[in-house]
Amino acid sequence: MQDKIICLPKRVQPSQNHSSVSNVSQAVASTTPLPPPKPSPTNPATVEMKGLKTDLDLQQYSFINQMCYERALHWYAKYFPYLVLIHTLVFMLCSNFWFKFPGSSSKIEHFISILGKCFDSPWTTRALSEVSGEDSEEKDNRKNNMSRSNTIQSGPEGSLVNSQSLKSIPEKFVVDKSTAGALDKKEGEQAKALFEKVKKFRLHVEEGDILYAMYVRQTVLKVIKFLIIIGYNSALVSKVQFTVDCNVDIQDMTGYKNFSCNHTMAHLFSKLSFCYLCFVSIYGLTCLYTLYWLFYRSLREYSFEYVRQETGIDDIPDVKNDFAFMLHMIDQYDPLYSKRFAVFLSEVSENKLKQLNLNNEWTPDKLRQKLQTNAHNRLELPLIMLSGLPDTVFEITELQSLKLEIIKNVMIPATIAQLDNLQELSLHQCSVKIHSPALSFLKENLKVLSVKFDDMRELPPWMYGLRNLEELYLVGSLSHDISKNVTLESLRDLKSLKILSIKSNVSKIPQAVVDVSSHLQKMCIHNDGTKLVMLNNLKKMTNLTELELVHCDLERIPHAVFSLLSLQELDLKENNLKSIEEIVSFQHLRKLTVLKLWHNSITYIPEHIKKLTSLERLAFSHNKIEVLPSHLFLCNKIRYLDLSYNDIRFIPPEIGVLQSLQYFSITCNKVESLPDELYFCKKLKTLKIGKNSLSVLSPKIGNLLFLSYLDVKGNHFEILPPELGDCRALKRAGLVVEDALFETLPSDVREQMKAE
Repeated sequence: MQDKIICLPKRVQPSQNHSSVSNVSQAVASTTPLPPPKPSPTNPATVEMKGLKTDLDLQQYSFINQMCYERALHWYAKYFPYLVLIHTLVFMLCSNFWFKFPGSSSKIEHFISILGKCFDSPWTTRALSEVSGEDSEEKDNRKNNMSRSNTIQSGPEGSLVNSQSLKSIPEKFVVDKSTAGALDKKEGEQAKALFEKVKKFRLHVEEGDILYAMYVRQTVLKVIKFLIIIGYNSALVSKVQFTVDCNVDIQDMTGYKNFSCNHTMAHLFSKLSFCYLCFVSIYGLTCLYTLYWLFYRSLREYSFEYVRQETGIDDIPDVKNDFAFMLHMIDQYDPLYSKRFAVFLSEVSENKLKQLNLNNEWTPDKLRQKLQTNAHNRLELPLIMLSGLPDTVFEITELQSLKLEIIKNVMIPATIAQLDNLQELSLHQCSVKIHSPALSFLKENLKVLSVKFDDMRELPPWMYGLRNLEELYLVGSLSHDISKNVTLESLRDLKSLKILSIKSNVSKIPQAVVDVSSHLQKMCIHNDGTKLVMLNNLKKMTNLTELELVHCDLERIPHAVFSLLSLQELDLKENNLKSIEEIVSFQHLRKLTVLKLWHNSITYIPEHIKKLTSLERLAFSHNKIEVLPSHLFLCNKIRYLDLSYNDIRFIPPEIGVLQSLQYFSITCNKVESLPDELYFCKKLKTLKIGKNSLSVLSPKIGNLLFLSYLDVKGNHFEILPPELGDCRALKRAGLVVEDALFETLPSDVREQMKAE
């Protein structure tokens, strides 16, 4: 359409200049139209039509029209269509800029993509139906008959955003109860990937509020634009007139100065202006409502309280900034999206998914293949570095010991009660929670608990209530303050505890240990080199039969030990003992049968050791002993004697007194010869004489009929005595010797040893 104006010269009033009266009168006479004469009733065909003649040609009229269009027509009437176009473009730019700007459009597209996948995920259906305990999805979907169009409402204004990711949303989503409980491996992996995507997306989007700020600014700009348009359009719409007076000084070119013009589009523009004002008013009111919606409440915070109440998933976190804003926006379209999206923000839901995937991966048959017998001769299932504890574990009813290592967030369910034979539980670097029924089961059945921890928070608080627990092993770093009375103070409730092992950095025996001293039979403290002081509490452990104080930087044998009249075994490994003159006090410990003073700095063995006549096992290995006193062999009940890794050069012949000796080791010493009396110990089963300076092995070794293990490697032997063949229990696997030296034996002896 072209905007046109048509102009004609205008009659001049008589008051004009006299010099131009004649010309003007002529012009008026020629240009002013007169009423047509009435036709003669007698001869109508002869009537001549007369008007005001101007003598203007077509070019002059065109010139007059153009000049009057530019000079006389109001700018609003001229540019109204262009103003409408410009305002429309500005509104479109304000509404769509955030969909094109990279910093905001990427967030929106990613959000819509994840939102559609979360909505369609089978895990969403299962999680909502499981946690809420009811089929709430059907109720929600009755009001959610969605079309398959790939659109999502961008805000309260009703503008739509195209999104390919939502094409997969079905028209009518109905929960199929037969499949809601079944989730195959592929679907489980997809849901797991969605959880990771949602976590990363939330972490990224919650950092800023660019979307919210951009939306607020563009809405404010549209409101201001709306007010400006309404203001000036209302004031100027009256300027659009059908007739326009035109006064332009072009008399030299046309002979006329005043013209009367007709604006051909004025009537249409006037009507369109009123329509435009109506449309803009409606749009502006929508913008005002949007502005009210933006500031009525904080859209940078989003609470899932209604979802938590409706679904029963209590750990769905509230979100903020752009993440919250986008959820508020999607709520304007359909709150069901937010509800289904919230499932992927819940750790409970994620843990259930992990549990389901874990159960699919670890079937009972696969778990049974990992069963093994542990050091306590129990059937044990070790599980290391899993994402959780498979429920299928509780289907292995023959299980006696369960070992969990480096597994975070372990939840022990009530189904553990199915393991009737379970007696032992090992938790190595695991954070464990337990259901009340499961705790009741463990209180009655668990006998052995081992906990290895890096952080004190990994110590399960429920372990202090295991009233039937008999053995407790703790491995981890305890600060000095905690070891006093804080963490272990509740051990007093372990009424059946018999064995307590603490491998840590304690500087004193915790008071909690003293509280269970009345029934404690074995205590082990393995330090990391921290000096153990204030051992007077040991005197209260009157029923203690075994005591291990390892790597505790002890320089003397603690005097409190001599008060333990029930003590049967004492191990002081890896300390700093140099003198053991106090050993004479052990004579009061009539039940002491095992004494281990290995890995110390002991230089000699005092003669008082002869008074320890009840000893059966004696370990002095890894010391600095040079001389063996003959009085040592007056302890004639000794069955096990370990003197390896010392500086011993001579073995006294009194060793023959030890008729009960079954194990004798002098490995890595400086012994040059063995007394023949050694071979009087006919019960000897293990003889270790390797890494010495021996050159001859006596033929009398054949007297050791029970010998099953012989280590002679690392000496100066040139030949082995054929009498080794008399040691019928000695086989090739039990003979540690150089291959060349073994070949010096007669062939029949070699064949005999090689035979099974």
